[in-house]
Amino acid sequence: MRQQTLLIVDDNPDNLRVLGELLQGEYRVLAATGGVRALELARQRPAPDLILLDVMMPGMNGHQMLQVLRDDPGTCDIPVIFSTAMDSTEDERRGLAEGAVDYITKPLRPAVLLARVRVHLVLKQARDSLRDEKVALQAELLLRRRENERIQDVAMRALARLAETRDNETGNHLLRTQACVEALARRACSHPRFRDALDEHAIALIAKSAPLHDIGKVGIPDSVLLKPGPLTPEEWVVMKTHARLGADAIAHAVADTHAPAPFLAYAHQIALHHHERWDGSGYPDGLAGDAIPLAARLMAVADVFDALISRRVYKAALDFGEVRRIMAGQRGRHFDPDLLDAFCTIAQCHPDEAEPVHEARPWESVEA
Repeated sequence: MRQQTLLIVDDNPDNLRVLGELLQGEYRVLAATGGVRALELARQRPAPDLILLDVMMPGMNGHQMLQVLRDDPGTCDIPVIFSTAMDSTEDERRGLAEGAVDYITKPLRPAVLLARVRVHLVLKQARDSLRDEKVALQAELLLRRRENERIQDVAMRALARLAETRDNETGNHLLRTQACVEALARRACSHPRFRDALDEHAIALIAKSAPLHDIGKVGIPDSVLLKPGPLTPEEWVVMKTHARLGADAIAHAVADTHAPAPFLAYAHQIALHHHERWDGSGYPDGLAGDAIPLAARLMAVADVFDALISRRVYKAALDFGEVRRIMAGQRGRHFDPDLLDAFCTIAQCHPDEAEPVHEARPWESVEA
């Protein structure tokens, strides 16, 4: 076990000698006759376990030195015992108020001094132990939180990939739309309409939830989902059910956990409402304007954008200029106007590198 170190500070060499002889049998003792040298010793590593500090010293007095110690993160936790001939109640009150752990008046009585030193060293050990345990616990909690987040990410991505395997034309649709949702949310968070709703935590959860937007497609028959040509009106009705199928699956998952799951709350909003339209003409509930959850409005922009720039069995990829033109035409119709404006500022950063379209479905069918 490491021998504990005491720093004794007194401008009188005789006092230092007496204190040193008294303490050095049990402790490693450092000594200084002034505040400047004492501060140098206090900042050494390992730091002293306790400082016995004279109040009345020329130059930097004990009160001034204590203030410097308390203002320095490297020395602020070292317990300090004042030793002084000033024995008034007011002097003692001032010393304790400034942060000294004890106040001993001179002439010092060896038995009392040793008892006080031992008590405060034991207390310091207890504080250090609690601090170390707290640091270790915080590290463990952080590790577990990160592990839980990774498990959540893997589970959500696996579920989303399960849906994506039903539709082999989408490629990296999940990753692209997730990145687009996050980029759009970060651009939109400075807008007064969205500032309160899109803090850093909310943006992270919305981005985490985005890959589950089409999880309901696992319930759509292959004859509809994988059909290479346009859907009939009856097939289109079936396709639209994927929004509620996905939302119901997520709702059941939340119910089964018997505990709050904020990221799944966003996932539920996105799965159910990412095909709603600003003007109320979307599905499944015909919501309009701000009645559509913000997470779903973000997803709507990202999902349609990716559908337009991607090659599908029924169409080639549109170039970015054409995509911007089409989506701008849906400002205030399909899309939240302010979110569409934010998206356009992002889209302008991309080069027009996609292949031009030769044949595409009508706008109403592209989003499926």
